[in-house]
Amino acid sequence: MTLLAIDLSSVAVKTGQFILSFSILVVLHELGHFIPAKLFKCKVEKFYLFFNPWFSLWKVQKGETEYGIGWIPFGGFVKIAGMIDESMDKEQMKLPPKDYEFRSKPAWQRLIIMTGGVFVNIILAIVIFIGITTYWGEEYLPAKNLTYGIATDSLAKSIGLRDGDNVISIDNVIVENFQTIPAEIVLKEAKSIQIQRGKENISVPIPPNIMKELVKHNKNMQSFIDIRYPAVVDTVLKNAVFTSGTLQRGDTLIGINNNYFGYYNQLVDLRHMYKDSMVTVSALRGKDTVKIRALMKDGMIGLGMVMPNKMFTTVVKKYSFTEAIPVGTKRCKETLDRYLTGLKQIFTGKVNANDSLGSVISIGNTFPGVWDWERFWTLTGIFSIILAFMNILPIPALDGGHALFTLFEMITGRKPGDKFMEYAQIVGMALLLSLMAYALGLDFWRLLK
Repeated sequence: MTLLAIDLSSVAVKTGQFILSFSILVVLHELGHFIPAKLFKCKVEKFYLFFNPWFSLWKVQKGETEYGIGWIPFGGFVKIAGMIDESMDKEQMKLPPKDYEFRSKPAWQRLIIMTGGVFVNIILAIVIFIGITTYWGEEYLPAKNLTYGIATDSLAKSIGLRDGDNVISIDNVIVENFQTIPAEIVLKEAKSIQIQRGKENISVPIPPNIMKELVKHNKNMQSFIDIRYPAVVDTVLKNAVFTSGTLQRGDTLIGINNNYFGYYNQLVDLRHMYKDSMVTVSALRGKDTVKIRALMKDGMIGLGMVMPNKMFTTVVKKYSFTEAIPVGTKRCKETLDRYLTGLKQIFTGKVNANDSLGSVISIGNTFPGVWDWERFWTLTGIFSIILAFMNILPIPALDGGHALFTLFEMITGRKPGDKFMEYAQIVGMALLLSLMAYALGLDFWRLLK
């Protein structure tokens, strides 16, 4: 954890991870269309990562196919001859069908081509989760191992939780992994949380409207409950400025300008009072208390703190490859279940859609500010299963919309006309672009607030 206000290197790392993850997902998704199209002898005219209206960042012609990278990072596409898609190539559709065109192929072949991308994303997610489970296993911090209890924000305090409480259970079900508590409350619509406060066990009721507020908090990067731990220095960064004495690794911060505290969350609350000013930092060094004069630049000191996973005992489970297969597959299913539950809560009004909706900015911000391969692959697996679900929705312009029309043809024996498909594609693209623009606008609004 680094005390920096605006860390450009962190932004660069987040951006790099997002671009790599998104590129993997898009390229493999489009390969899911490309490979069956080639197997069924369709002419594939273009294979693109990202969209390329007017110009491409890079392109090369290999045989009948142009491969390239576009400049709008909202997806990618495979342009198959004889198919109404985002390219809206109307001139080609006016000509008589040719053997190598998509529209000339049997309905079952077209269905396989259309659903190939979704199939690849599902398989990719399963493979990623199996790989993560095999290589890293599972590591988590049990709620019972929090020596100093929890740190609470204003929302948690408003329902009756307090700093130092120890969480025992949610709806009387024992909590194993502390980090899952906010998600458990939202996704399972929990009614109460059982805590230990001192020597007393208390059941704190959870108000019905907590889900909307909790999702809003998470979107604003706030913590409902967090781990309470001492502010112990791990590293002193190069940008730290001291005018009297220096802080060292192992120092425990206990005060700023004689405002004393015991835990890191209290330091976070306090440091914003001293933006761009020289402060006196009190710290414990062994049995001694030292006082250091330091610059609080933008409310930050320039320190890296010891992380909770180095202070408390975590549980680590290791799996062989064969053991990881059912565990990884289950994680994939649980990811989809959580996503579907979240969508249900949005449509039933239990969660505000504006607080849950986000564009590439929100997605990119989910990646950590330091390169963490386990977190990277976990997020890539999550996004892969979400991408599969979103693409199979029966919306024109999405794979699911094309598959729906093809299934209609297979059942009724009547193929939708090219004109109908053209208009359906226009409507679908308009809906998707409007949703993208709205989500992007929400993200910019959050940045400006």
